[in-house]
Amino acid sequence: MQRALIVEDTPEARDWMADALGSVFPGITVRLAASVAEASDRLDGCRYDLALIDLHLPDGNGVDLIARINSESPQTLCVVVTIYDDDQHLFPALQAGAGGYLLKDMPGDQFVRRLRGIADGEPPLSPAIARRLLGHFGTPAPELVHDLTPREREVLTLIAKGIKLADVAEALSISRHTAGDHVKSIYRKLNISSRAEATLEAARLGFIKPG
Repeated sequence: MQRALIVEDTPEARDWMADALGSVFPGITVRLAASVAEASDRLDGCRYDLALIDLHLPDGNGVDLIARINSESPQTLCVVVTIYDDDQHLFPALQAGAGGYLLKDMPGDQFVRRLRGIADGEPPLSPAIARRLLGHFGTPAPELVHDLTPREREVLTLIAKGIKLADVAEALSISRHTAGDHVKSIYRKLNISSRAEATLEAARLGFIKPG
């Protein structure tokens, strides 16, 4: 991680998020924005490895920023940092392309631990959010499990463990393009849209152990 954007209108929250990023990723360049308009300015002509985004901002919704970043810079990992843990906030953010969802009331050491896990490919999710997602999806329907091909199950297991697409392709002796097609098929069959959801689905289906 070399460049990060924090979009948060509360100075105290911006400061502790910036401190946390600095402790986990020494030398990282962090830019700050207190509104959707400021964030838009920061995004023009600049790409980030990571964006920490609050949902309720003075002039708009963080979900719109996530959707824009996901469209213009899909390599940027967007992580929601918010006080809201309900479905009305969680699922629109994930559908817009958020790759993580952290609650502001979690202890500081847990927040840092979730950020540190990003380097290992772990989706940064607060425990309460992970439980909510698993509870929401419930018990998998047998036809959904059986609808995944053996190769798709292998790919799902690997990406859920945080392995990058290029490494998945190498591990399975297939091209990166083929690996990408498998991921698209998995997302379509399981009705998901992010690696965070893929990890939860893999845990729910028993392919990996829940973290």
